[in-house]
Amino acid sequence: MDNELDHRSRSASVLQAFAQWVVLGAAVGVLAGLASAAFLYLLGRATAFRESHPVIVYTLPLAGAVIGALYARFGTQILGGNNLVLDTVHEDSPEIPFRMAPMVLLGTVLTHLFGGSAGREGTAVQMGASLADFLSHRLRLDAEMRRELLTAGIAGGFGSVFGTPIAGAVFGLEVVVVGRMGYEALVPALVASVVGDLVTRGVGIVHTVYPSPGALPLTPGLLTRWIVFGVAVALTAVAFVELTHFLKVRAARWIPSLPLRMAVGGALVVGMWLGVGTDDYLGLGIPTILRAFSDPSLPATAFALKLVFTAVTLSAGFLGGEVTPLFFVGAALGNALGRLLGLPLDLAAGVGLAAMFAAASNTPLALSIMAVELMGAHLFPHVVIVSVVAWLFSGHRGIYPSQRIARLKHGGPLMKRLVSLHALEAPKRDPKKEEGPAICRRSAR
Repeated sequence: MDNELDHRSRSASVLQAFAQWVVLGAAVGVLAGLASAAFLYLLGRATAFRESHPVIVYTLPLAGAVIGALYARFGTQILGGNNLVLDTVHEDSPEIPFRMAPMVLLGTVLTHLFGGSAGREGTAVQMGASLADFLSHRLRLDAEMRRELLTAGIAGGFGSVFGTPIAGAVFGLEVVVVGRMGYEALVPALVASVVGDLVTRGVGIVHTVYPSPGALPLTPGLLTRWIVFGVAVALTAVAFVELTHFLKVRAARWIPSLPLRMAVGGALVVGMWLGVGTDDYLGLGIPTILRAFSDPSLPATAFALKLVFTAVTLSAGFLGGEVTPLFFVGAALGNALGRLLGLPLDLAAGVGLAAMFAAASNTPLALSIMAVELMGAHLFPHVVIVSVVAWLFSGHRGIYPSQRIARLKHGGPLMKRLVSLHALEAPKRDPKKEEGPAICRRSAR
């Protein structure tokens, strides 16, 4: 009798937890989906206006000064962006200011309107997380449930803005700690991502349709070429992370004023735009991403130019994200490597697109799934191999320095505590400022 009562009690607890996760996850998904829909609609209008009125790019420095002044006045608490979100997940910090959502939306739309090279995942993640945290505080949830809801907000924002609900859920779980999945938030993250995607599509948002490469069986020779491909992706991802970090640190040191720093950064982007003589490297760059799947005449330097445009834009303080620009970098690099290694262009571009962001964000599983959702199942074995190789060879770096790590990528004992990528890399950059993380064989929390 006691065993039967215990079984019923456990079943009731499971049902209660499941119902709570579904309700809260769905609520976060609705908020994230509506925010992403509004953002994508405005972003589309801004991009169309810039493309039909390219003269507006000349005013990017002025736009930077205005955005910088707004953030200097009202946004100092949210300048951390995605890193603030990740720190809050780990540290149970004070509530993420609600104004993060409207401010990052406005700042990103203005960045794209005037020609900055940026993405959209950062905006979606920050909107989803800030809205989720607003909900968790209004409902007076405990610290553990708050962390799960923040993860759901990340997942809901990512999944809804790209139309990839399964990848969104996995990204929310994978991005928080490098090399370890947070399954405690699996149900709310999945619900939020799926509901967010349904809401965004339900209000009429249409996502970019990518080509679907054909099947190509794995062979020993092809596997060798994919390993070379993955190492090249890793080196390029490292170049992006290091260049962005270097420019951001130097710019903040040399030009402490955010409005002035963004104005100078905008002027540099305008100068590069005039120097290359094309609009291809402004904004998201989706037309060139699609071109990489089929055009053997795409300039071999396209990936490097987009990398520099994006690093300058983001390091100056402009808003947005890295995903779509890194899709551009990866697809263009894949196009060049495909020609060099004798790979089908569409397959090489598709694999490069996903693997580049996988290496830069330390999320190889999420991006492998995302590749399938965007381009079909034929990519799966190829993109997994390249993403894992690129993830490993990119080292302990990433576009999100506040990501935590529990064990070094190449193995070894677990650390005593989760350590941020920034703290892990700090001794290499300045050994006088920080000591390396202590490690032991106990499980990290």
